[in-house]
Amino acid sequence: MIRETFPKALRVVAVVAAVAQLSACNALTRMSEVGSGPETSPIQNPTQKAGYQPISMPMPQPEAPPVNANSLWRPGARAFFKDQRAKYVGDIMTVAVAIADNATLTSSLTNTRAGSEAAGSNTTGTPVALMGFEQSLSKILPQGLNLASLADLKSASSVANTGNTARNEAINVTMAAVITQVLPNGNLVISGRQEFRVNYEMRELSIQGIIRPEDISSSNSVTSEKIAEARVYYGGRGMVSDVTQPRYGQQIFDIVFPF
Repeated sequence: MIRETFPKALRVVAVVAAVAQLSACNALTRMSEVGSGPETSPIQNPTQKAGYQPISMPMPQPEAPPVNANSLWRPGARAFFKDQRAKYVGDIMTVAVAIADNATLTSSLTNTRAGSEAAGSNTTGTPVALMGFEQSLSKILPQGLNLASLADLKSASSVANTGNTARNEAINVTMAAVITQVLPNGNLVISGRQEFRVNYEMRELSIQGIIRPEDISSSNSVTSEKIAEARVYYGGRGMVSDVTQPRYGQQIFDIVFPF
């Protein structure tokens, strides 16, 4: 019993120490930004960030591009001259993020059930005939038993449920992204990040995903609905975000407290 309790205690201490260290780092960061607001993060190579993992997707068999003799047209090009669209690692392209999510769900359920059963009842008050065994039952059963009300069962149940869910979200923004990887089938992995500082609030926007070169328009842009495995983040940090969020102690309390 002691051996089982000791590792659990160590895990609890480790979790508390990690939370304390995280809160201390957050407090130090916020203290360093007093009077100046949050600082912008330096531009980094997305492939060198902590936790970066190259994308591995199922790939079709490679096919050689068709060759047309005595032709100046290049397969895959949309213009007679050089294609200006992004296609190599490090190239920049434009991503138009347009998300409009509007959904309303209403559910209503009403269930009512009533049942009644009676045995041995008689409106005249005289004992009913139970296949001739009523006299024997009067000898066996306790004194004062009224065979006229030998059994009387009733049940009733009622259930009513009503639910209503409404969601309305809209994000419209245009940003630049960089090609970070070219998959063997020619698809492109893109990653983009922007930061906007307004007074003491830092707004952050990032997007990652996989696109097809064919979906890139002649203006070197692609829309968000054509991005596979899209990851869009739009948030912020600063004084406004701190005020609108509960304290970390309250957040931990809400997670740990079971009631």
